[in-house]
Amino acid sequence: MTSLPPDTHIGAVHLTVADPARTGAFYRDVLGFRGAEDGDAITFSASGTPPYDLVLHPAAAGRVRRQTAGLYHFAILLPDRGHLARVLRHLIEAEAPIEGASDHAVSEAVYLHDPEGNGIEIYADRPRDRWPSRGGRLEMTTKALDLDDLFRNGAGRWEGMPAGTRVGHIHLRVNDLERAEAFYAGILGFDVMVRGYPRALFVAAGGYHHHIGLNTWAGPLPPADPVAPGLRHFMVVLPDPGAAEPVLARARAAGIDVRTGEGTAFTLRDPDGIGVMVTN
Repeated sequence: MTSLPPDTHIGAVHLTVADPARTGAFYRDVLGFRGAEDGDAITFSASGTPPYDLVLHPAAAGRVRRQTAGLYHFAILLPDRGHLARVLRHLIEAEAPIEGASDHAVSEAVYLHDPEGNGIEIYADRPRDRWPSRGGRLEMTTKALDLDDLFRNGAGRWEGMPAGTRVGHIHLRVNDLERAEAFYAGILGFDVMVRGYPRALFVAAGGYHHHIGLNTWAGPLPPADPVAPGLRHFMVVLPDPGAAEPVLARARAAGIDVRTGEGTAFTLRDPDGIGVMVTN
């Protein structure tokens, strides 16, 4: 199997929401994204123009949120830790629902959730040459974030999400790590980067610490429901159409249902029903 090209990245996260107006206001007014209406959907990015980081879709009538396989959190990558400090100061002042702040050795992160309970990580990477490894294997940790040091190195005023902000990774709740690895590594082509976390696995392209996190911490879960509130699908962005051909061939050989979209885009569902749109 050929690994994905090194400049593969995670694109827009599509959420199904029960209250698009209220949830959209949170992403605009609290997190500082710029949004625009696109039919029934609302699109968000730091600039308000494509490529989008987040798309909100209205839930189907009568569908309610329940815990299923799907989103644990999606992660917003900032250009540097100075911006992380400014965002965190703003979130504290805005009394946003902050759930934690962690030092993962490869990155520093703040965690919160939106009004519908969708998990969000906002983070800044450390320089890649400072990422720790042992025995040739990348190591990630979870320690308390040094807030004093972060704030000392993050002077300046918050002015919304800065240019260069994008989705850095996505973390998913799944039911079986072996099946998930067979899909995300074996079919999609991501490389396994970290196995050291209990009941979790992290995969990426190009030596990144992780583009996709996978965990079974919640125990057995029903399959994802894309038209109920929660994760609708997320996008894996490849650098050119040719890079998608081996992924498509592996999916079809494995008997996975492939739904084609605009241009060369196609959508797959993982073993837990989580939607993944592959595009370029």
